[in-house]
Amino acid sequence: MSLKWNSKILLAKIEATYGVDATPTAAQNAILAKEVSFEPMAGSDVSRDLETSFLGGQGSVPIDLHAKLSFKVELVGSGAAGTPPAWGPLMRGCGVAETITAGTSVVYNPVSDGHESLSTYFQVEGTQHVIKGTRGTCTLDLSSSAIPYLNFEFTGLFTRPTEEARANPDLSAFMDPLPVNNANTPVFTVDGTSLTMRSFMLNLGNEIAPRFLVGEESILITDREDSVETKVVSVDLGTFDPYGLALDQAEVPIVLKHGIQAGNIIQIDVARAQMQRLQGLENAQKIMEWPLRLSPIPDAGNDQWTLTLT
Repeated sequence: MSLKWNSKILLAKIEATYGVDATPTAAQNAILAKEVSFEPMAGSDVSRDLETSFLGGQGSVPIDLHAKLSFKVELVGSGAAGTPPAWGPLMRGCGVAETITAGTSVVYNPVSDGHESLSTYFQVEGTQHVIKGTRGTCTLDLSSSAIPYLNFEFTGLFTRPTEEARANPDLSAFMDPLPVNNANTPVFTVDGTSLTMRSFMLNLGNEIAPRFLVGEESILITDREDSVETKVVSVDLGTFDPYGLALDQAEVPIVLKHGIQAGNIIQIDVARAQMQRLQGLENAQKIMEWPLRLSPIPDAGNDQWTLTLT
């Protein structure tokens, strides 16, 4: 019997111990995603390269097997201030800390050590893939006239898939998103200047290293290179001068606020973002736009950006 791709179920839960199955359930840990892509057996094929007295293939040996899973999740709050969103565990699996202030806020920020990991289940019809020790990276994408998304790319340890009974996933914790527009996105400033924004992306830039050694098999986050890319409508240089900021290697704050009702307000703060040189100008509807690139710079460390839900 053929398996229907649209039957897929995705579950994810934080592991208490790295690489030990956290056994996520469809009732508590289901993920509402789109554009799911799955590579179940990433790795290498090592040829035996035997010298024989005849011509012909020799086969190969698969090594360093791991799984890669990517998908999008809508960027939206939980509906209640101080309650983590349903996608919270996914962010934690990307080298990000979650700080909860009950009834008030949930704050995410990058961390350099103590990275958490996920057990991820991916099921199509009855075929279930269990991916343990999962870690990854994420890009926050807020583009005008579109739904805001978290774009995740995860890597985890391979296990042989099995046939399992299907459960009915509970996706009720995922709220309806708000499109990015003038009404729903009331604040966007760079260096304290309000700019007209077409698109904004914050890339966590995590470097993911699968390690397969005697005594250790793991997926590590070994480095991070955060970056911001945003397209804005150009203004006169007296109002905002990206050329001068880039020449001066200036570090400027960025604030983006999306959402207008408590429980669904999302704010991205980058306290120190170094302006990079402009690599071009863009024409959109015969209006000149600047494609700006900025590099978030840590201050005390692990504070180059925050994502706050209120």
